[in-house]
Amino acid sequence: MAEAERIIGTPDTPEAAGAEPEHSDGSTTDTADAGNTAERPRGRRWIAVLFGVAAFAYALDLISKMIVVAKLEHQPPIEIIGDWLKFEAIRNAGAAFGFGEAFTVIFTVIAAAVIVVIARLARKLYSLPWAIALGLLLGGALGNLTDRIFRSPGVFEGAVVDFIAPKHFAVFNLADSAIVCGGILIVLLSFRGLDPDGTVHKD
Repeated sequence: MAEAERIIGTPDTPEAAGAEPEHSDGSTTDTADAGNTAERPRGRRWIAVLFGVAAFAYALDLISKMIVVAKLEHQPPIEIIGDWLKFEAIRNAGAAFGFGEAFTVIFTVIAAAVIVVIARLARKLYSLPWAIALGLLLGGALGNLTDRIFRSPGVFEGAVVDFIAPKHFAVFNLADSAIVCGGILIVLLSFRGLDPDGTVHKD
């Protein structure tokens, strides 16, 4: 009998085989499933936050641009705070804040790559601050990428609609704001040593 157990690998004790621990009432609990159950809801929760923030940022950017194109384009600027802040509709073929207008296609590819990276990183996301930061980045990237694809002069070469015009500063939009806020938050989280998977490290 002992030889047969050795050949087929039958454990001598439940603990050796990782058997399910028995409670006082005779029931058992699968420890592996219990551990997975404890982690899965948290993972789903932060992923939902990421895509929820992204959807909100994207919708806000899209709606604002639709209003700007319908009401402000080819119209005089609207003063919000005197000369210090105006709403002025312009078309920007460059990156955020009007930089690099000669590289529209490159910026389109970069925005698409950022979206793919964030989507892949979401699978390992166990940090609420990182979920918010990545959601802002994703929503902003999607907002400007939508302009690149669907607006004139053509697919992947479309000009982004900008309209927030502070004095002595480049004109930008809500997608740019979301990208910048998400980037700043990521820098702060990195300085604090907080990783997307929820671990904290100190250099």
